[in-house]
Amino acid sequence: MRSLRFLVPGTTGRFRCGGLLVELQTARLLAGLGPVELVTYRQREEGRPFLADLLRAEPLPDGAGGALWIVSWGFDVPWLLRQLRGRACAYHAHSSGYGFSLPPAVPVLAVSRNTLGYWGDRAPRNPLCLVPNALSPEWLQRGKRCGDGERSIDVLVQQRKTSAYVLKQLVPALKAKGLRVEVQSGWVEDLVDLFNSAKVVLYDSADYWRGRGVTEGFGLPPLEALACGCVMFSSLNHALADSLEPGRMGHQLGAGTLAADLEAISAAVAQPEDWRPQLETLNDLLDASSEASLLEHWRQALVAVNQHWDRILAGEPALKAPPLWRLRLKSKLRPIGSLAGRLRP
Repeated sequence: MRSLRFLVPGTTGRFRCGGLLVELQTARLLAGLGPVELVTYRQREEGRPFLADLLRAEPLPDGAGGALWIVSWGFDVPWLLRQLRGRACAYHAHSSGYGFSLPPAVPVLAVSRNTLGYWGDRAPRNPLCLVPNALSPEWLQRGKRCGDGERSIDVLVQQRKTSAYVLKQLVPALKAKGLRVEVQSGWVEDLVDLFNSAKVVLYDSADYWRGRGVTEGFGLPPLEALACGCVMFSSLNHALADSLEPGRMGHQLGAGTLAADLEAISAAVAQPEDWRPQLETLNDLLDASSEASLLEHWRQALVAVNQHWDRILAGEPALKAPPLWRLRLKSKLRPIGSLAGRLRP
């Protein structure tokens, strides 16, 4: 199997975000399967290879040789794939909706079913794989998923990505009812400990992502809250709908009226055991989100992707999906042809 090269713009400063942390976690995990390198392409960093240097130094692979390059940074993907033309590569797809199309033959490693479905529509002839993100081990090891222990916070809200509705309407209304509400905005040394201290967690990212025109690629915060035994109220946008079945695993936030939210959240604070998912169902979800499960997904996906590139680099032509304009033109012309057939003497 080919060695892996994960491409990231940089690992410090403005490049630190959830997507980077996922790539770092995945690279660390896959090091157990074979050689893995982290390669930067915008910011040179001491001790790390830089994309432009590698491309100058290494000729295009002959046959099945070379590394498998993993690209992920949404806005940079088209440019990166042009730089890597003729080399084995794959797109580790987090958020969707960036608007670009993928060249034929480039596999998609989707982190959620929502993202998988997006590329199943836009690139139906490219190899598609599902490699969900994993919870870091500390959530599974230290999270009080049964909801046990004293909980000093009635309702926890993480300010980043949260809607104005939650911050400006719902939070004041919950406080007015006498609930202990904490809005977390700064650095927290131990997030597991914070979530273990909360009865209810609110996560409403729909407005944030709609305003940016891309999607919630996976949505780890709700899984982290569930791993700590919190009752989860959330928007159901994009990949959040993969796991948060309303009324079973979590509960819809913004469900029609402010009064409805206040009633449901207050009831969950008063009797959280009645609002948590069944423990067996929760354990199944968390086990599927473990690093061991992720590693198996990646193992199977990498076998398929490497076999695909063996064929392509050996000269087998890649399948191409018909362009959208042709499909729509054919759809518009079909009624004309049908009418002509009915009018034929």
